[in-house]
Amino acid sequence: QLQFTIDEKTESQIRRDAGLVSRVAPERVRDELMRLLSFPGAADSVRWLDRAGLLSQVLPELDEARGVTQPKEHHWDVFNHLVEAVGHVDEILAHLTGKQLTADKFVTSMVPTFEGIQEYFQEEIGDGHTRLTYLKLTALLHDVAKPATKTVEPSGRMRFLGHHTVGEEMAGEIMSRLRFSRRGVRLVTQMIRNHLRPAQMAAKGDLPTGRAIYRYYRDVPDGAVDTLYLNMADFLAARGPTMTEEDWRDHCELMDHILTKGRQQSAPETLPKIITGHDIMEALSLQPGPEVGRLLGLAHEAQANGEINSIDEALDLVRSLV
Repeated sequence: QLQFTIDEKTESQIRRDAGLVSRVAPERVRDELMRLLSFPGAADSVRWLDRAGLLSQVLPELDEARGVTQPKEHHWDVFNHLVEAVGHVDEILAHLTGKQLTADKFVTSMVPTFEGIQEYFQEEIGDGHTRLTYLKLTALLHDVAKPATKTVEPSGRMRFLGHHTVGEEMAGEIMSRLRFSRRGVRLVTQMIRNHLRPAQMAAKGDLPTGRAIYRYYRDVPDGAVDTLYLNMADFLAARGPTMTEEDWRDHCELMDHILTKGRQQSAPETLPKIITGHDIMEALSLQPGPEVGRLLGLAHEAQANGEINSIDEALDLVRSLV
């Protein structure tokens, strides 16, 4: 916070006694970790925690990521990739949130933004910590399951199948251990589960459809926007110094499309109610049940995409789906 440095003797003593942190209340450890992440230059703070032996005490799961190699598309091993991702969150949001941090203009000039972004990322989510700080925590944990899910095929191809879902579970366990709020746990685990999704919603070179974007925002209700910025930080950390301007521009255009389209679409709860479950049951002679809910959800989806605007159009649609 004050940009002070710790002298060598003190750092040596911290390293020697790092294990004592296990005696500290989990809530206190949580708050100190989040406080370190809340300031610009959070990646440097994480590396200092690592040098001091404290990171292994607080997040021992990250030890497994050290030296775990990745496919050629990734510049860093898993551990360094995670730390770099934290730094890139600071980088891509520094000029948007008013934080003072030296950032690469080549990178920041292409980052998509939206009205109210500063207020959005400064919202307190839980335990007194903001969306921005939670985003940096998620960046640090998003590939925590890669060591456990890594396989190497006879051809040499590396795979990490299911690392996003296993990582969701691991992050939930870590955050429960540190006594994070339910909303904080939900936000981080949602982001980890979906961190690959923004770049996988359409074929390479294509833009996602409105329907795909609607479903993304529906499935990640509290963190759809945050996950887009996590995906950008992940992209930068994966490419490292090998990234080209064209690669970054293309990726940012994709994220901007999802961000803009998703924010334009009305959420189901704010749409004019043109059809109800009762309307569907009456028109199709259905009994209450999951099928009615399914049809109502599809009608809301079509309405959000501007495909239907009246009850007659909605009923025509649901009839065609039965």
